[in-house]
Amino acid sequence: MERAEKFWNPYLAGIALGLVLLTTFLVMGKELGASGAANRIGVFIAEVLAPAHVAANPNLAATKGDRSNVLDDWLVFEVLGVFLGGALGAVTAGRFGAKVIRGSATTIPVRLAFAFSGGVLMGLAARAGRGCTSGQALSGGAVLSVGAWIFMLSVFAGGYAFAWFVRRQWS
Repeated sequence: MERAEKFWNPYLAGIALGLVLLTTFLVMGKELGASGAANRIGVFIAEVLAPAHVAANPNLAATKGDRSNVLDDWLVFEVLGVFLGGALGAVTAGRFGAKVIRGSATTIPVRLAFAFSGGVLMGLAARAGRGCTSGQALSGGAVLSVGAWIFMLSVFAGGYAFAWFVRRQWS
């Protein structure tokens, strides 16, 4: 069965991602990751809604630091670049557009509820683990960290094991 959708060549995409990672190390002297930006955006929203709470909470106050704007961090711009790069990739592959990909056995609201729930769980786990899967896989894997490789193998094994429980959503 041939797929109707167009995708980038996975080898070229992998090389491009590796070059982005190398450039980040060389230019910024730091690794890739997304949870730090999500945390900063969350603290920014909390500061707009409840500035006294941010000032009184040591974790939130430490995230802000001595900056006048918590969004003044390179990770926020990195995530903006991820969105722009994703849009560029979708446009160049002819796949740009709004749609909900789902199995015929599920409705759009159920699919969105599963996606939202999974995103919340991943965000909480990234906060608890003090980092996200992208940071572990890309940055840790690139420096051949044994812990990063064990972590990613565990993520894939857990994903395959959990897929059995939600397989009916895609049939």
